Amino acid sequence: MPLLPLTQPTKVKDQHLKHVLALTFATLLISTSGSLGRYISMPAPVTIWWRSFLALFLLLGYCKYKNITLKINSKRDLGAFVLSALFMASHWITYFIALQLSSVAIGMLALFTFPIMTAFLEPLFSKSKFDYMHLLLGAMVLLGIYILSPELDFQNDSVKGILFGLFSAFCYAMRILILKQYVTSYHGSSLMFFQLLIISIILLPALLLFDTSNISTQFPYVIILALVTTAIGHTLFIQSLNHFKVSTASIIGSTQPIFGIIIAFFFLNEIPTWNTFFGGMLILSTVVIESLRSRK
Repeated sequence: MPLLPLTQPTKVKDQHLKHVLALTFATLLISTSGSLGRYISMPAPVTIWWRSFLALFLLLGYCKYKNITLKINSKRDLGAFVLSALFMASHWITYFIALQLSSVAIGMLALFTFPIMTAFLEPLFSKSKFDYMHLLLGAMVLLGIYILSPELDFQNDSVKGILFGLFSAFCYAMRILILKQYVTSYHGSSLMFFQLLIISIILLPALLLFDTSNISTQFPYVIILALVTTAIGHTLFIQSLNHFKVSTASIIGSTQPIFGIIIAFFFLNEIPTWNTFFGGMLILSTVVIESLRSRK
């Protein structure tokens, strides 16, 4: 008996499943930044320079292959890209410091306060009105942070890690808000290329200021960070926005800390505490709630 051809609804479902799996795979690749950031034993600015420099050429090749233009339209745009790249570099550096001071779980969960920070800051960048629901979500985030580290001891490395993670989240939120107005006039891959190029330039002095003597032993992991996490992971994630709303991508993207904790368990033997589990659930719940609300 011959096989019947797939009906249109079935084809649509298959395509949707394919896109969901691609977005989940991209999220998994990006999640490797946690374990890699904690494992690589180099100063964070040096690691970020190599990450940006190597990923820059990989992304350049991709843009050339896809005929994506890399032209900046105006000096105003260039100024915005430089400012956003400064925030992006600060985000990556402080995130890696947070990972090295605490753990993959704490570092990634502290970073994932950025959606709520973005919601609080957005009225300053646009004509959108402040949503008082964000006060409740912000309180949930603060409670989650408190559960992660109930003792506010600034000599404690975990507390330092949380603070660096929170500052990293702030820098990431600022970078998103600055670039948000350019996503309609520039391709996502070209925006990422400009970011990597500027970061590679501004962090070049780090190679002279910090010890890089062990780069030969760390190079394989830096290449994985540049290729798998940055070039492939972020490119796939950006491409997924063609098939999903930003809110949907945010919900799936909020699984990053979960993937990161699982990867750290298998490769770094890190076991999260109950405080990390409950605090993390509160923080990630705010991401899901805000993403679902943004659909309306």
